[in-house]
Amino acid sequence: LPHVFDRFRQADQTTTRAHTGLGLGLAIVRQLVEMHGGTVSVVSGGEGQGTTFTVALPRLLTYHAERLVVARVHPTATGGRDFGGSIPFNCPPRLDGLRVLVVDDEADTLDLLSSLLERCGAEVTTAASAAEALESFAARTPEILISDIGMPGEDGYALIESIRALEAQRGGDRTPAIALTAYATVEDRVRALQAGFQVHVPKPIEPVELMAFVASFAVRIKN
Repeated sequence: LPHVFDRFRQADQTTTRAHTGLGLGLAIVRQLVEMHGGTVSVVSGGEGQGTTFTVALPRLLTYHAERLVVARVHPTATGGRDFGGSIPFNCPPRLDGLRVLVVDDEADTLDLLSSLLERCGAEVTTAASAAEALESFAARTPEILISDIGMPGEDGYALIESIRALEAQRGGDRTPAIALTAYATVEDRVRALQAGFQVHVPKPIEPVELMAFVASFAVRIKN
């Protein structure tokens, strides 16, 4: 319990765990509660005995509440287009027809990345597991691979090792690969690069940052 509100903290920290999620939920809860001047606490009698969360928020007088203004600020490129009706985003050039394979066991993440890339002209193929991704890769080699690290069964490390082995058998260039992961320490970054990824992008994903990497690879591929 002492670490239940820590970012990226989960009971099972392995990259092949059966359950999904990033370990950010309770950290976000605490952040939101504290932004409103409140506190959140947790008590438990032990494993199997349940858990009680308590949120305490200050009361606001009506005339104070009427004067509150909440603004959301999202870093974007200048002159961006509207992404999903909420996030202004400027698509980088040279993505038209770019073949991208996106791998993640989270359906919402696949939908987000597919929408983002397709709006910028890329041809996107998705896979929900390492096995599905390897099959897709073998059938039609993408120009860029974007893969989650933490997935049930085979993780992103196993996937990139299999892909690099397949490429070695076939000969030719190595496909640029971007790792997406909630494991964001220096050691995690080094491990991803040593496994065969060229770029390590921590979750939650910042669309502008991710697309900058994709655009950089696209320029090299087209040239």
